[in-house]
Amino acid sequence: MNYRKINNLTGWMVFAFATMVYLLTMERTASFWDCGEFLACASKLEVGHSPGAPFFMTIQRLFAIFSGGSKTSMAAVINSESAIASGFTILFLFWSITHFARKLLIKNGDTISKQQLWLIMGSGVVGALAYTFSDTFWFSAVEAEVYATSSCFTALVFWAMLKWEDTADSKYADRWLVLIAYLIGISIGIHLLNLLAIPALAVIFYFRRYKATKMGIVIAFVVGCVMLAAVQFGVIQYLPMMAAQFDLLFVNSFGMPFDSGALFFAVLLLAGLVGLLFYAKKKNNYWLHIGTISLLFIILGFSSYLIPMIRSRANVGVDMTNPDNVMSLVSYLKREQFLQQPLLYGPDYNTPVTGINQKGNSYSQVKKDGKDYYEVTDHKFNYKYDESRMRFFPRIWDNSDPTHVQYYQSYLGLDKDDIPTSADNLSFFMGYQINWMWWRYFMWNYAGRQNDFEGQGEVKNGNWISGIQPLDKMRVGDMNAMSSGFNDNKARNQLYFLPLILGILGMIYQFNHHRKDAMVVLILFFFTGIAIAIYLNMAALQPRERDYAFAGSTYAFAIWIGLGVLLVQQWIQRLTKTPKAVYLTLLLCLLAVPALMAKEEWDDHDRSGKSLARATAYNTLMSCAPNAILFTSGDNDTFPLWYLQEVEGIRRDVRVLIIELLGTDWYVDQLNYRVNDADAVPMIWKKEDYIGGNHNYVGYFSNPQIPQDKYFNLEEICKFVISNDQQNKLATNSGSMENYLPSKKFFVQGLPVQQLVDRKWISPADSATINNEMKFEFQKDAAYKNDLAVLNIIAANARDGWKRPIYFNGSYPGNDNPMGLANNLRMEGVVYHLLPFTTKNIAPGEIMIDKDKTSDLFTKKYIWGGAEQNDVYFDEKNRVMLMSYRFNAARTADELTAVGRKEEAVKLLDKIMTSVTESSYYYDVTAFYIAQAYYRAGAQDKGKELAMKITRNAEADIAWTKTLSEKQQESTTRDLRNDLGLMNMLASTAAEAGDSATAKFIAARFQAHYTSLAPVVNASAP
Repeated sequence: MNYRKINNLTGWMVFAFATMVYLLTMERTASFWDCGEFLACASKLEVGHSPGAPFFMTIQRLFAIFSGGSKTSMAAVINSESAIASGFTILFLFWSITHFARKLLIKNGDTISKQQLWLIMGSGVVGALAYTFSDTFWFSAVEAEVYATSSCFTALVFWAMLKWEDTADSKYADRWLVLIAYLIGISIGIHLLNLLAIPALAVIFYFRRYKATKMGIVIAFVVGCVMLAAVQFGVIQYLPMMAAQFDLLFVNSFGMPFDSGALFFAVLLLAGLVGLLFYAKKKNNYWLHIGTISLLFIILGFSSYLIPMIRSRANVGVDMTNPDNVMSLVSYLKREQFLQQPLLYGPDYNTPVTGINQKGNSYSQVKKDGKDYYEVTDHKFNYKYDESRMRFFPRIWDNSDPTHVQYYQSYLGLDKDDIPTSADNLSFFMGYQINWMWWRYFMWNYAGRQNDFEGQGEVKNGNWISGIQPLDKMRVGDMNAMSSGFNDNKARNQLYFLPLILGILGMIYQFNHHRKDAMVVLILFFFTGIAIAIYLNMAALQPRERDYAFAGSTYAFAIWIGLGVLLVQQWIQRLTKTPKAVYLTLLLCLLAVPALMAKEEWDDHDRSGKSLARATAYNTLMSCAPNAILFTSGDNDTFPLWYLQEVEGIRRDVRVLIIELLGTDWYVDQLNYRVNDADAVPMIWKKEDYIGGNHNYVGYFSNPQIPQDKYFNLEEICKFVISNDQQNKLATNSGSMENYLPSKKFFVQGLPVQQLVDRKWISPADSATINNEMKFEFQKDAAYKNDLAVLNIIAANARDGWKRPIYFNGSYPGNDNPMGLANNLRMEGVVYHLLPFTTKNIAPGEIMIDKDKTSDLFTKKYIWGGAEQNDVYFDEKNRVMLMSYRFNAARTADELTAVGRKEEAVKLLDKIMTSVTESSYYYDVTAFYIAQAYYRAGAQDKGKELAMKITRNAEADIAWTKTLSEKQQESTTRDLRNDLGLMNMLASTAAEAGDSATAKFIAARFQAHYTSLAPVVNASAP
């Protein structure tokens, strides 16, 4: 019986099955978060956000070529790369499990029996399929994200080390080690998570080559950690930094051209490594030889980072951070644009800042006296803190957002002026960073998941469950009593601890029978789980669930799930005393774990019918006039737009500008160039005004010589704040002269009424209803570079006669608009058009609505990405994107009703209710606005029907609250107020519409619930 052939064949069958599952459930187009960016970058090999994933981009570019240039199918083909890579992950997992299982069952030289063969293969199948259907891994397997390919390389490297272990005594076994080094180098260009396998690989090497001792194990572990640090910091950061310093020396000191120093360093490094190889061979030094050649291949794999530098020089459409030279490449690799967290030593969130330390310079490439030159354009700083308040292992460090500070204080029970202790830091580490941000995710995968609502520790949202009702009731109340949005949530997965139990059995069995292998798996489990939580040091209130970062620990645990089959077989064998115990074991384990997981997880991982990200991007772009400028926020507001423009070529005339990135000089500089079919963006600024640290921050100062009740021309203000005239500057305490913002009140040149009519911005009949002016008041005490950039663009566009329509996406406008532009914004579908006029008698902070255009877009133009169907699942982040559709439709319907067009209002409301169905998005406050609009439009029956549905949902959640303990109810105060608030508003709305019966019923229910839960309702919300 040929074990090798059967093992290979079974593995490939598991691969085919897993890949088929992922291809069937794969999203056919762009998803939210980074997927749209990756698709856009893959289509033309463009430059994504730092630190980039150049090798991943290269693979995806290859898949894009396989699409034959089809704009409509390219996304699906690129997404399939993740599905196939995930299938390979399952393949390598299967082979890793069978490797360990064989060592547990078969001693050296023993013959494998038929039952043992079935048991080994079965353990591999059970463990591999358990991971196939695990929540976190499946999510990444069906979209164009790095994590599927990253997992594949982690699995490949780990399996390759096991192959080396099998052949370590052969002459050429160390070729596996060189291959592993190369794969590690390549994986740097995918994701750094792959490096976390290195300590486990080092321990495998030690166990195979040496007689194990306790001290030897510790030394091997430490060596593995040192190797990990050497790659993470030495190769990835210090080698590029050294190349950059050589280039700086050669260019600025020796007068050589750009890149000459970096090339010299590369040649020097290569020569040094080759010299070491010859020296090692001459001295017959094994360690020097294998170490040098491994380092050489790691660097060779790492060389994929030349790709973003090369592509950035081509000025591609997406060019994040613009790493077109070795200096900017270093910043790109070090993620300098992102907030850096402390690791082992640092401040708390309220540690006093005592000063600022300069830690380096930023450079730009210029010509000086006809020669290349690196010019210092900014200085890099970090804060100096009160040393007496610095601590070891800081965990509550982030004060970049006031809500983060409030969360720390609420979580730890601290008052505003309390000084946190080491115990507080440890409490947050264990309670939030370990329990909430790792263990909860782990339990999602192998115990069960409550729902897909993103939680921050509340009992209602995002917890792990088991499906065992008495236990779950103690932790999260009676979920069967909850409203449909929670009770019927497709992400409610009940696994009854079965995968977890089987994995624990496998861990126990392996530790009892082969402790060395168990330690290897444990090290992999630790480094891809708890160690990541320690290293990331995640701040409070993460913007999304981070379970993808810990997929490696669920991978390691899946090995134990597979090995758990061996112990179950022993038990069944003892009970039944039949040779068929093996087959019974495999059937039982397959049904109890992979089959159960597939049943529970399929409905919330099947994205085959969903295309909401694409639909939202399409609707946004189609709402804009030709040659528009569209201001957006990052990630979900922008990346789908990039996908649609770069991949499908739709509305490439719209220039998409990310407001947050306008705070960087490289992004502002890109506005000077045409991108796709979109012209350059007009600005008052010249390059010297925004380069480097110039005008990163301009404070407001109430100059007594400047009247503060007067509105000033925005163009003149923009020129004033960049003026080099000393009379236009303010003397600081340090004696320097700085630009300042002299006023917060601005006006912008408008257009003649006839031009507004000609451009169809207003109808002739509306000309008497507008104030043909644009006056606004800046809402902050200081303008940052991105604020100044927006003001520059508005001023320059007004100077040019408003040639470019300017829009903001839906996440920007509102009463808290920092620019104070609300009165000059008009809602047109899902975007807001900035206009040089307002309607008369408009209230402060109120936004105009183009009811005709919005109604036409909603009823005739928009697409819905599957939300119009009843069988497509949308998770919480998708539902957030659906909110604006309901909200904007309700507001538009109210506008139509206000001018007597009630029939059109009802038609619009009917359209939104059939386009965003109940199964796509549950009933919340947006549904209330729809019900209110129905009532106001005279559709009382429809308003009543919806009002009663909302009431029933609110009552269900209130009933669930009553099943909680008093302590648990404390975290529901805000939700309870929302539910009761909805009921109260519905009662008032029904009464205003003359539906007294409905109003009385809802009011009575509201009063009954309020009375019974008054202590909770009136408590301070967490």
